[in-house]
Amino acid sequence: MKGVLYIVSTPIGNLEDITLRALRVLKEVDVVAAEDTRRSSKLLNHYGISKPLTSYWGEKERVRSEEVLRKLRDGMSVALISDAGTPGISDPGGVLIERAIAEGIMVIAIPGPSAVIAAVSLSGLKVREFSFIGFLPPRKAERRKVLAELAIERKALVFYEAPHRILEALEDMAEILGDRNAALVKEITKIHEEVLRGSLITIQEDLQGRTVAGEYVIVVEGKKKEEVSFGDAMNEVRSLMKRGMGRKEAVKMISEQYGFSKRELYERSLGQGNSK
Repeated sequence: MKGVLYIVSTPIGNLEDITLRALRVLKEVDVVAAEDTRRSSKLLNHYGISKPLTSYWGEKERVRSEEVLRKLRDGMSVALISDAGTPGISDPGGVLIERAIAEGIMVIAIPGPSAVIAAVSLSGLKVREFSFIGFLPPRKAERRKVLAELAIERKALVFYEAPHRILEALEDMAEILGDRNAALVKEITKIHEEVLRGSLITIQEDLQGRTVAGEYVIVVEGKKKEEVSFGDAMNEVRSLMKRGMGRKEAVKMISEQYGFSKRELYERSLGQGNSK
């Protein structure tokens, strides 16, 4: 009989932020598959849990996933954990989860702390819906292209960002998304937790005078609904195309956003059709 793979969410900072169910599972499983065994050992030792550990960090993930799968095929139970948060969500672990599901192995989620949810709740923005983007591409051109595709999204946007790229990311966001209201949350649940609220430009200026270190979550309000003319819609199509988006994709996005005819937008973008 095959074993069970548990996806266990762990604290994102404060070690007290772990569920009773997560502690029970970690105590009961045969093996703990950890992103980094050194960091995970601190959590396990804190709660007096002693279990065999195997690492699936970085380039080892595909190779080590096969090792973990063998244990699961032999009937062993495995707890999959990342350094913080939930495996597979902007963290390693997705390879093992996907392969376990493909082989018919039972996969059970043990939910817990989430930097995304915590940041949205702290933002102070009116968020009814949001899109979690995670980390933007590290290269400027690719990052700006992704932001251009998100520019007309009405839902709030939630990003993760590394400290050495945070100022550049905020600058690109302000330029491409517009100077929207936002919140920058640093080191959630940790000693140096801090929230900066205001416009993207204001937050960027405020951050320049501070020590830039730690883990950041950025929550940005979505594009506000407004009446636009066909000409305005065409300008947005051209803007998206200039930033690298394909013609058909840009036309489809703007058509769905504002309700204009895809055919008419497409023909006008080619210089065809009569102007209105």
